Amino acid sequence: MPVTAQAEKKLRRDRKQQVVNAAHRLHLRDGVKLMRKTPTKKQLQAVFTLLDKAVKLHVIHKNKASRLKSRLSKLLIKK
Repeated sequence: MPVTAQAEKKLRRDRKQQVVNAAHRLHLRDGVKLMRKTPTKKQLQAVFTLLDKAVKLHVIHKNKASRLKSRLSKLLIKK
């Protein structure tokens, strides 16, 4: 448990940020699922935007976003 006031504040901030990050991850996961179900060019662009924003907000690592972009692009090419 946090001892100092600063540690308590950091714990509060971390918990708030955890909720925000979870919401971003959920939104991203839904977009990727939809893209895998019905791959379209418009959907691909939307997922790319979600991935880029997630990287910018440090929700996911840039290499993971790049890997997902590559795999989702291949889905569109196969179709």
